[in-house]
Amino acid sequence: MPNLEVIARLKIRPGQLDGFKSHAAELVRLSRENDTKTLRYDWFIADDGTECEVHEAYVSAEGLVEHNMHIMEARAVLFRDHAFDHRMSAYGEISEELRALGQKHAGGIREFSLLVGLEPVRVVDARP
Repeated sequence: MPNLEVIARLKIRPGQLDGFKSHAAELVRLSRENDTKTLRYDWFIADDGTECEVHEAYVSAEGLVEHNMHIMEARAVLFRDHAFDHRMSAYGEISEELRALGQKHAGGIREFSLLVGLEPVRVVDARP
């Protein structure tokens, strides 16, 4: 199964920006220390501090399932105290298990299949 990319979107509770930032850093730390199939887990915040996007990439759908296990408790605290309106979009093939996780944690997951794109480019080292 090819790589899976996900974009999660969430809103930051009024007055909770500092706590949100701190908790986002904790989620990244947990992922860095525990995940084995995560290729990307980057958090982006809007200029006005009210919204966030998380750009994620996994070697497969199973990578997102693994990631979920590692951050589940910390994510619950994030949404309890600092964030709301969790939405997810997946770019690539997802499993029924992943659909169920998306339903449980984000009210569903929008699925997008690749229509057309660039083929991977092979880099050749031209040094002698």
